[in-house]
Amino acid sequence: MLTSNPFAELAAFISPEVMQGYIVLMVLLVIGGTILDMLHKRSAEYFFQNAKEAQKSAKRTLSGGEKASLAVKTLTSEVLTSSEFKSTRRRISHLFTMYGFVVFVVSTAVLIFGYPTAPAAGIWPMLWHLGALALAFGGYWFWFDIRVDDASVGVKWHQLNGRGDIFILSLLATATFALLWSFTLGMGGWVNMGLFILFIVGATVLFGTVYWSKFAHMFFKPAAAYQKKVIMADGSQENLPGDYSLTDPAIQAKFPDIPEYMGTNPPNMGLGINRELPRHY
Repeated sequence: MLTSNPFAELAAFISPEVMQGYIVLMVLLVIGGTILDMLHKRSAEYFFQNAKEAQKSAKRTLSGGEKASLAVKTLTSEVLTSSEFKSTRRRISHLFTMYGFVVFVVSTAVLIFGYPTAPAAGIWPMLWHLGALALAFGGYWFWFDIRVDDASVGVKWHQLNGRGDIFILSLLATATFALLWSFTLGMGGWVNMGLFILFIVGATVLFGTVYWSKFAHMFFKPAAAYQKKVIMADGSQENLPGDYSLTDPAIQAKFPDIPEYMGTNPPNMGLGINRELPRHY
């Protein structure tokens, strides 16, 4: 079952050209939704304006090699390993969801464009199923156990937040109904066709609601992470105070009120993100 191309059997009812046209349409919806999101939120304008303002406060100019090194660090840290998540559970869930989604989408495109009528299509059917399984695993883990609202204000898993949940719910619907449709292909009948329709509905909602969901953030996140590394490296720090060590005598001399209010050996206050989760409501 996992090694069988589900789209090959579908080709008996829907032509490969129609399936390929649907994929192209979804790509156009993502591009269009992302552009509309940028225009509405003016995120790109803010990003470039913020970068320009930061350059005015830069204490040194980064070389091309330094910028390339920061880009590699951004790719390996924030993008490929999601190291910004301090919670191990959240990080693992995110990685399963992210890599599952990428593998699922890429293998879908390969199967539809490269093997639309071939029942055996090498390793791609296996990757398609594994990608959907990883996506479902990470997504359901997040929804039932790690969802942000659950930890902060006690919102239950069955309480929906309108547009705020449209991304994760459509993502889960796409992966879930894709797997159910594939696993029931041998049965045929209305049940299998109904699962396929739900799969298409979930995917259409996922890619067609980019303007209202957090889908577009996956394109902004790497750029924002890279820019943050640049402003820390060139000393601009977005005009924020420096990251001082309060026990440094030179810093205490520069800011004499530190010993007055915090003593000569100020405690390490720690990062707020590492604090205890708010589960005492």
